[in-house]
Amino acid sequence: MIVLGIESTAHTFGVGIVDDSSEDFIVADEREHYIPKHGGIHPREASRFFAEKGPQVVGRTLRTSKFDINSIDGVAVALGPGLGPCLRIGATIARALSIYFKRPLIPVNHAVAHIEIGLKLTELSDPVIVYLSGGNTAIVAYVERKYRVFGETLDIALGNLLDTFAREAGLGPPYVVGGVHVVDRCAEGGKRIVRELPYVVKGQDVAFSGLLTSALRMYKSGANLEDLCLTVREIAYNSVLEVAARCLMHTRKSEIMVVGGVAASPILREKLEQLVKIYNARLGIVPPTYAVDNGVMIAWTGVLEMRSGVTVEPEKAIVNQRWRLDEVDIVWK
Repeated sequence: MIVLGIESTAHTFGVGIVDDSSEDFIVADEREHYIPKHGGIHPREASRFFAEKGPQVVGRTLRTSKFDINSIDGVAVALGPGLGPCLRIGATIARALSIYFKRPLIPVNHAVAHIEIGLKLTELSDPVIVYLSGGNTAIVAYVERKYRVFGETLDIALGNLLDTFAREAGLGPPYVVGGVHVVDRCAEGGKRIVRELPYVVKGQDVAFSGLLTSALRMYKSGANLEDLCLTVREIAYNSVLEVAARCLMHTRKSEIMVVGGVAASPILREKLEQLVKIYNARLGIVPPTYAVDNGVMIAWTGVLEMRSGVTVEPEKAIVNQRWRLDEVDIVWK
């Protein structure tokens, strides 16, 4: 089965093609990244960028794959969660392809796709999932046909915390340089932990907005930036590790998988390696290329769904900015 997948939930317009009959299942992977001139993502500007670049990326993907559109068995598209204007561009292109070429349209949840490509690439079977990205922070595990959220951020995501602090402190954009976040890099020069910053864990949930506000207040008051970066990093990463360990014990699973863009952090990876040693568990971290947003993860999840008969009529393919992953029935497991 050959499926083309379209990702357009945030800053990346990605198109991938996968073939489940081949061991080397990734046939094509093309992307265009919207980079704001200043500040965070501007949804309207990003959507205009996608409207211009999207058709070009689709065409480039087909050319690099050497597949004709008539060889494609289905078109998968991320319908949420994400930024509404950006989602609508991807959905419009996917609907057009589906209708014009008479190919089934497959609705994909962006967060579920991160998990499924992670399972495929790490070859883990039933892990506790640590999902860390710019817009998502959640501790997830598969139970009874759904990915259940055992813990999540009560306010902002870990990636949002790091990016916002970096921007306000003059460290970025870009926020990730050579695969390492600028806050991680700055923290290398830190000498001490700033005890005044809050560490907030509530059960299996975390909260970062108070940490961000306090860190920025101290920065503006003249506190050492490297010490602040060290403290923000340690508090943020350690709180995630705490709730991940609780979920591991609660579910009695023996694997941990990390997905999402923040998974690329070597500091976080080192901490997780120590954690799994303590709990005698196995660790899987998605390779950075596929930990971030991409069309391949949408295409692969599309294959899984299409095998199980999950498709949608184009006129009913409505985007949902707040489509939670625990609302999706995982019928292919």
